[in-house]
Amino acid sequence: MMRRTVSLAATVSALALTLAACSSGAASGGDAGDDGPVTLEYWAWGTAQQPMVDAWNAAHPDIQVKRTDAGGGTDSSAKLVTATRGGNAPDVAIVEYNTLPAMIVAGVAADISEHVDGLDQEFAPGVWSQVTFDGATYGVPQDAGPQALTYNKARFEELGIEVPTTWDEFAEAAEQVHEADPDTYLTTFAPAEFGGFAGLAQQAGAEWWSVDGDAWTVDFDDEASVAVADYWQDLIDRDLVLAEPLLTPEWNAQVNKGQVLSWPAGLWAAGVLYGVAEESAGDWAMAPLPQWTEGDPAVGFQGGSAVVVTTSTEHAEAAAEFARWMGTADEASAAQIEQGQYPASLAGQELTLESDPPLLMPEQDDYWQTAAQITQDTIPEISWGPNVNVASSAFQDAMSAAVTGGTPLRDALTATEAEVVDDMTTTGFEVTQK
Repeated sequence: MMRRTVSLAATVSALALTLAACSSGAASGGDAGDDGPVTLEYWAWGTAQQPMVDAWNAAHPDIQVKRTDAGGGTDSSAKLVTATRGGNAPDVAIVEYNTLPAMIVAGVAADISEHVDGLDQEFAPGVWSQVTFDGATYGVPQDAGPQALTYNKARFEELGIEVPTTWDEFAEAAEQVHEADPDTYLTTFAPAEFGGFAGLAQQAGAEWWSVDGDAWTVDFDDEASVAVADYWQDLIDRDLVLAEPLLTPEWNAQVNKGQVLSWPAGLWAAGVLYGVAEESAGDWAMAPLPQWTEGDPAVGFQGGSAVVVTTSTEHAEAAAEFARWMGTADEASAAQIEQGQYPASLAGQELTLESDPPLLMPEQDDYWQTAAQITQDTIPEISWGPNVNVASSAFQDAMSAAVTGGTPLRDALTATEAEVVDDMTTTGFEVTQK
């Protein structure tokens, strides 16, 4: 399966009028007239955020930040839209790259171009492209989430399993694991993991949204995506992977007992697994994601996020200064690294090479070197559409129903596409036939 890329900036070029209408003048204003310290409200989830905020507050007495955990990813974005419409949104917020286009269209994320002039030099082009649309910048990248394979090295060695380098080898390893221990599975297929499946499909060459002028093409059941669905369908049908949600009490218990042995996910997986299976720290390691085509190491992003200034803020200059610091300061990067996150900035990525490995795999001395290579192999430009929130919800419903009802996963992709197209058409986008 061949991979294709498309300029992320192009996906929003057709929305210029919408963006202009949604962008508030707040982002161009300063903080003149403020008396005393400025207090910024910041919505952000994740274990690294509070240490980062504490470091900022200690160094910036005139701009203090109060953090609220409004839930991760989809939950936070939905709340941001509601809060913006209600006039009570925070000044700054974390937004995942794939939902940023929707946040722009919804009038949540402000254009901060005037506050970040030259900042693009601090990031790899592919990372910076995640926050830049139609020549305007709507956020500062904070972390990157290229997909990798986090696996239980101790159990692999106990069962005589070689680390798979291709997805064919991964399927073979799934067989070997289940034959050696019927209560143990190589991994989990989680039907609600929209971002995880999207990354694997992108690795295979999928392009779910593309735009030509004002006309959008939506293609969730393209050849590459269907092949990925069929791959997992085969493993599910043969009872070689768990088809269950992630991070439930039951799943956490299986991970702790060594009955779920790997997680193909973003580089942030080490921090998440440490949070649910701390006692197994030292048993784990990280390796590059298996390849669909041997010799092609390209991987997609799963997660990764930017700090955005909202259109609701009355302190745009201070908020943008905070966003810059959170994305580029060594102190901020150090807090991320300690929690197992991979910084988005080039300087932060350099800093990882001088850092200890994550707590989950303290003896993997080449962890950050491997992460650096994976990042170099990440598909540089990923295309996302304007209604990722709708796509994610539709995907979760359709995939969960397919797993529960025993219907083909490929049909869930077709159902997802139908909802995405219907929503875009209703909203006023021109959507062409595939």
